Amino acid sequence: MTEIDHPSPHASWETRGYWEGAGRGALVLQKCGNCSLVQHRPRGVCAHCLKSADLEHFPASGRGEVYSYTVTEQNQAKGFAEACPYVMAYVTLEEGPRLLTVIVDCDPDVVTIGMPVVAGFVNQERDDREVFAIPVFRPSAT
Repeated sequence: MTEIDHPSPHASWETRGYWEGAGRGALVLQKCGNCSLVQHRPRGVCAHCLKSADLEHFPASGRGEVYSYTVTEQNQAKGFAEACPYVMAYVTLEEGPRLLTVIVDCDPDVVTIGMPVVAGFVNQERDDREVFAIPVFRPSAT
């Protein structure tokens, strides 16, 4: 299994904290100052109360568990086709949100629902001096 050649992310004003955090090796989430919801995907407003733009960015633990997954046997997209088979999964983070990701560094046959995982990061080579990375998850001992 080869590594996926992820396309370079584009950071908008809403997602810049997430991508810059990943570039530093941190999984950055948002917490609403009004209702305390922890959310992922980054947004400009709380997805729960829809009232607050008072969103705090904070580094998450990077730990979670596999909520659901599929083994991708074929994909025609450049960078992904060469990596087949690979595991796409929803991971439920300790902080609550679910994140769509790739499970790496293990045989696809050993992935199970509820399996503990920890975040890792695949650095992106860029020509604009930004430092971004793609979060991936690998099996955790606990």
